[in-house]
Amino acid sequence: MTADRDAPVLDESGHFHATDAPINLSAYRWEDWLTLVMFWLLALTVFYQFFTRYVLNDSASWTEEIARYFLVVVTFLGASMGVRRNSHIHVEFVYRYLPAALGRALSTMVDLLRIAFLGYASWLAIELVPRMNNLGMTVVDLPMSWVYGFVALGFVLMTYRAIQVALLHWRRGWSMLERPGEDHEGPVAAPAAVRGERT
Repeated sequence: MTADRDAPVLDESGHFHATDAPINLSAYRWEDWLTLVMFWLLALTVFYQFFTRYVLNDSASWTEEIARYFLVVVTFLGASMGVRRNSHIHVEFVYRYLPAALGRALSTMVDLLRIAFLGYASWLAIELVPRMNNLGMTVVDLPMSWVYGFVALGFVLMTYRAIQVALLHWRRGWSMLERPGEDHEGPVAAPAAVRGERT
């Protein structure tokens, strides 16, 4: 909510004078919406489990297993949002005491190691998907490759977003490790000059 800086939020008669900030959905990407859909499917599954167990007194046997798989899917798809926004846990304290050139080199190494790790994890996950096709879920007659397919998709998206973030850091010459607090949105909040657009 925003209000005029000079005007009081409450007037003499007690009326509230504040306006909502405009809603901006441009920061969200397609994996954010897919994660939201999976989250709501998880919420509905858990609610149905609660309803059948405590209201109908006849718990649906499939809900616990499916809720667990939805949680796995939400975790891996949501992790790609964290990579894109560069909001995973970082150790920034060390960079305050390093020379700028050493901090830049260390930050670049972190980006490259992240890409290498996520790329290798993507390859392993993709290799695992067809092998899990013969293994079925415990209660529901579906192959486990569906769950592992979403895990592989999450790793591939994380790798793609890590490459985007590393390129952004390389173009502008610094990362949030070197300047904590200046950038929390990754490629989404990059200024037009960094993205190569004319202002």
